[in-house]
Amino acid sequence: MGFLSRLLGALGVSREKVNVLVVGLDNSGKTTIIEKLKQQNGNKKGAPAEVTPTVGFSVENFQKGPLYFTVFDMSGAGRYRNLWEQYYKDAHAIIYVIDTSDKLRLCVAKDELDLLLKHKDLKKVPMLFFANKMDLPSALTPVECAQALKLDEIKDKPWQIVPSNAKTGDGLQKGTDWLSEFISR
Repeated sequence: MGFLSRLLGALGVSREKVNVLVVGLDNSGKTTIIEKLKQQNGNKKGAPAEVTPTVGFSVENFQKGPLYFTVFDMSGAGRYRNLWEQYYKDAHAIIYVIDTSDKLRLCVAKDELDLLLKHKDLKKVPMLFFANKMDLPSALTPVECAQALKLDEIKDKPWQIVPSNAKTGDGLQKGTDWLSEFISR
């Protein structure tokens, strides 16, 4: 993004549009995170709507600073995961949501992440990992999640892992601040 675009964005005159894919296994909290982000960024008033499992995908929008986010909430159910790659080409960033309390399926999350990381359209695309459901007693720490997913082996793109609680919104602003700052560079 050029100097003029950044200046106009800072003045609130111009907004850069960015496409963000939100992926992760089913029941990891993807839709709840998106609803809370919309609420936190002043794009939605009142209590979050009742969240139901996403079938296929849904598209949501919210603004954060100079960025106008178009967020693709991709279903994490096994039969829909092959849809993810249809949207990689136009993605400016990926948010990968991890259910930190679902230790049994962490290996499935790792397999899906490995497939995503190998895709040619996602080289250099920043990745934000939300280590979600940190409020649960059985939750793994972000460090344990990073170790299980071998995030330290990601060398071709910037990434960040942030502890989060989609229901309360804890950690969501920190994560999207990092993503916004990185995209705005």
